Amino acid sequence: MSATLSPASTNTLDIDSPYTVTPEQIAYFREQGYIKLKQVLSPEVLAHYGRQISRKVQELNTNTLPMEQRDTYRKAFLQVGNIWTHCAIVKEFVFGKRLARLAAELMGTTGVRMYHDQALYKEASGGHTPWHADQHYWPLATSNCCTAWIPLQAVPMEMGPLSFAKKSHSFKMGRELSISDESERALAKMLRERNFEVDETPFDLGEVSFHYGWTFHRAGNNTTPRPREVMTIIYMDEDMRVAKPENQSQEGDRKGICPDLAFGEIIDTPLTPVMYSNR
Repeated sequence: MSATLSPASTNTLDIDSPYTVTPEQIAYFREQGYIKLKQVLSPEVLAHYGRQISRKVQELNTNTLPMEQRDTYRKAFLQVGNIWTHCAIVKEFVFGKRLARLAAELMGTTGVRMYHDQALYKEASGGHTPWHADQHYWPLATSNCCTAWIPLQAVPMEMGPLSFAKKSHSFKMGRELSISDESERALAKMLRERNFEVDETPFDLGEVSFHYGWTFHRAGNNTTPRPREVMTIIYMDEDMRVAKPENQSQEGDRKGICPDLAFGEIIDTPLTPVMYSNR
């Protein structure tokens, strides 16, 4: 499923104007649990903001062990979150209305807040990203949350593009698994035995995917000599409430993002601003 930029969008650094998404594409996202959309962002946007994102990743990254000394999780990518709080130019990109509006339209919410941003840079010779669901890590009360996966360059198969298990956002088994060798083995087996179809295809320059927090996904190794540079923005319903954490990771996120909120309160904090609302 794909769509194109609005014909009125002529500014090459435009990150705010609407991107036309059809009712069929919205239905696809909600049924399949993900969607890939082409030409969402221009090459100029990706080059301009990508330079700043990469600079901050290099500056803020703490994963410095040699590849052979890392576990599977740390071989998968360099991971840096909430970059928007460290750089005004990255904040400008993350606060762009186009992606936020798309997230709200796809999920059918009146608006979205940011849960956080996160760069995921898979280094040259970086390992695979095991099967997992993002919402395992988030203390959120409903499933109205999604990740925008934004490659800063084209991602061919040998660079490790994201793969999605279609319709897996409604699959309740395996949600307790963190990213690990165990999640790769157990989820691959469960998904295969239940005949989930996997979408494993490259990403063109400017192509962006959105997937629900409970959609199972993975990525292959990066066998190229250059890093796979990807920015992500996690969006949630603007009325999302904090849930009682079910694991240590969710408790860590609660303490980091909304430590002063009681369970059941709307996650309205300085780190979770409303990014788009049609109210």
